[in-house]
Amino acid sequence: MSELLHHPPAAGGPPPKVEILAESPGVAPVPESLVARSILVTLPPGSPGAPPHRHPGPVYAHVVKGAITFELEGAPERVIRAGEAFFEPGGDVIHYKGANHLDDEESALIATMICEPGAPALTLVGDEELAARKHLRAPR
Repeated sequence: MSELLHHPPAAGGPPPKVEILAESPGVAPVPESLVARSILVTLPPGSPGAPPHRHPGPVYAHVVKGAITFELEGAPERVIRAGEAFFEPGGDVIHYKGANHLDDEESALIATMICEPGAPALTLVGDEELAARKHLRAPR
Protein backbone atom coordinates (compact mmCIF):
# COMPACT_ATOMS: atom_id res chain seq x y z
CA MET A 1 0.00 0.00 0.00
CA SER A 2 2.90 2.38 0.62
CA GLU A 3 3.39 2.72 -3.16
CA LEU A 4 0.04 4.55 -3.22
CA LEU A 5 1.46 7.29 -1.02
CA HIS A 6 4.53 8.12 -3.12
CA HIS A 7 4.19 10.24 -6.22
CA PRO A 8 7.04 11.56 -8.38
CA PRO A 9 7.58 15.30 -7.95
CA ALA A 10 6.69 17.79 -10.65
CA ALA A 11 9.71 19.09 -12.53
CA GLY A 12 11.87 21.04 -10.12
CA GLY A 13 9.58 20.73 -7.11
CA PRO A 14 9.23 18.65 -3.96
CA PRO A 15 6.94 15.61 -4.05
CA PRO A 16 3.34 16.09 -2.87
CA LYS A 17 2.39 14.83 0.56
CA VAL A 18 -0.39 12.24 0.28
CA GLU A 19 -2.19 10.90 3.36
CA ILE A 20 -4.90 8.27 3.52
CA LEU A 21 -7.76 9.88 5.47
CA ALA A 22 -10.32 7.05 5.31
CA GLU A 23 -10.30 3.58 3.89
CA SER A 24 -12.96 0.91 3.77
CA PRO A 25 -12.22 -2.21 5.83
CA GLY A 26 -12.92 -4.47 2.85
CA VAL A 27 -14.50 -4.66 -0.55
CA ALA A 28 -18.22 -5.30 -0.84
CA PRO A 29 -19.78 -6.76 -3.98
CA VAL A 30 -21.50 -4.00 -5.92
CA PRO A 31 -23.57 -3.78 -9.11
CA GLU A 32 -21.69 -2.84 -12.29
CA SER A 33 -23.39 0.51 -12.98
CA LEU A 34 -22.68 2.62 -9.91
CA VAL A 35 -22.01 6.32 -9.45
CA ALA A 36 -19.80 8.16 -7.01
CA ARG A 37 -21.77 11.09 -5.60
CA SER A 38 -20.00 13.82 -3.62
CA ILE A 39 -22.05 16.15 -1.45
CA LEU A 40 -21.26 19.08 0.81
CA VAL A 41 -23.19 19.01 4.11
CA THR A 42 -23.19 22.26 6.12
CA LEU A 43 -24.65 22.14 9.63
CA PRO A 44 -25.70 25.40 11.33
CA PRO A 45 -24.53 25.98 14.92
CA GLY A 46 -26.04 23.37 17.25
CA SER A 47 -27.78 21.46 14.43
CA PRO A 48 -28.77 17.90 15.37
CA GLY A 49 -28.36 16.83 11.71
CA ALA A 50 -30.64 14.25 10.10
CA PRO A 51 -32.66 11.79 12.20
CA PRO A 52 -31.48 8.13 12.22
CA HIS A 53 -31.07 6.92 8.64
CA ARG A 54 -29.23 4.65 6.21
CA HIS A 55 -27.17 5.38 3.12
CA PRO A 56 -27.58 3.27 -0.04
CA GLY A 57 -23.89 2.38 -0.23
CA PRO A 58 -20.48 3.06 1.30
CA VAL A 59 -19.63 6.63 2.27
CA TYR A 60 -16.24 8.25 2.66
CA ALA A 61 -16.38 11.65 4.36
CA HIS A 62 -13.98 14.39 5.41
CA VAL A 63 -14.85 17.11 7.92
CA VAL A 64 -13.69 20.39 6.38
CA LYS A 65 -14.92 22.82 9.04
CA GLY A 66 -15.80 22.60 12.73
CA ALA A 67 -16.60 19.29 14.42
CA ILE A 68 -19.25 16.61 13.96
CA THR A 69 -20.72 14.34 16.65
CA PHE A 70 -20.97 11.03 14.83
CA GLU A 71 -22.57 7.69 15.70
CA LEU A 72 -23.02 4.54 13.63
CA GLU A 73 -24.84 1.40 14.73
CA GLY A 74 -22.50 -0.80 16.78
CA ALA A 75 -19.91 1.93 17.39
CA PRO A 76 -19.67 4.45 20.22
CA GLU A 77 -20.47 8.10 19.59
CA ARG A 78 -17.36 10.14 18.76
CA VAL A 79 -16.35 13.63 17.66
CA ILE A 80 -14.73 14.05 14.26
CA ARG A 81 -12.95 17.38 13.82
CA ALA A 82 -11.93 19.43 10.77
CA GLY A 83 -9.16 17.62 8.93
CA GLU A 84 -10.34 14.16 10.03
CA ALA A 85 -12.17 11.60 7.90
CA PHE A 86 -14.49 8.66 8.42
CA PHE A 87 -16.01 5.71 6.59
CA GLU A 88 -19.54 4.29 6.68
CA PRO A 89 -20.35 0.93 5.13
CA GLY A 90 -23.88 2.03 4.15
CA GLY A 91 -26.51 -0.57 3.36
CA ASP A 92 -28.19 -1.98 6.47
CA VAL A 93 -26.11 -0.05 9.06
CA ILE A 94 -28.00 2.74 10.83
CA HIS A 95 -26.37 6.17 10.98
CA TYR A 96 -27.71 7.44 14.32
CA LYS A 97 -26.07 10.82 14.58
CA GLY A 98 -24.26 13.36 12.44
CA ALA A 99 -24.74 16.53 14.48
CA ASN A 100 -22.82 19.78 14.68
CA HIS A 101 -20.74 19.41 17.84
CA LEU A 102 -20.38 23.21 18.05
CA ASP A 103 -23.07 25.55 19.37
CA ASP A 104 -21.42 28.76 18.16
CA GLU A 105 -20.29 28.06 14.58
CA GLU A 106 -21.25 25.96 11.59
CA SER A 107 -19.54 22.68 10.73
CA ALA A 108 -19.24 21.10 7.29
CA LEU A 109 -18.21 17.83 5.69
CA ILE A 110 -17.76 16.53 2.18
CA ALA A 111 -19.12 13.02 1.69
CA THR A 112 -18.65 10.76 -1.31
CA MET A 113 -21.06 7.84 -1.54
CA ILE A 114 -21.03 4.94 -3.94
CA CYS A 115 -24.54 4.05 -5.07
CA GLU A 116 -26.83 3.27 -7.96
CA PRO A 117 -27.84 6.27 -10.10
CA GLY A 118 -30.90 8.03 -8.70
CA ALA A 119 -30.66 6.40 -5.25
CA PRO A 120 -31.67 8.75 -2.42
CA ALA A 121 -28.75 10.04 -0.34
CA LEU A 122 -30.43 8.70 2.78
CA THR A 123 -33.49 6.79 3.94
CA LEU A 124 -34.97 7.54 7.37
CA VAL A 125 -35.36 4.69 9.87
CA GLY A 126 -38.69 4.48 11.73
CA ASP A 127 -39.26 4.17 15.48
CA GLU A 128 -40.41 0.55 15.23
CA GLU A 129 -37.18 -0.55 13.52
CA LEU A 130 -35.06 1.51 15.91
CA ALA A 131 -36.70 -0.30 18.83
CA ALA A 132 -36.19 -3.73 17.19
CA ARG A 133 -32.48 -3.00 16.59
CA LYS A 134 -31.81 -1.30 19.92
CA HIS A 135 -29.56 -4.20 20.98
CA LEU A 136 -27.19 -3.37 18.08
CA ARG A 137 -26.53 0.18 19.28
CA ALA A 138 -23.34 0.73 21.29
CA PRO A 139 -23.82 1.51 25.00
CA ARG A 140 -24.16 5.23 25.62
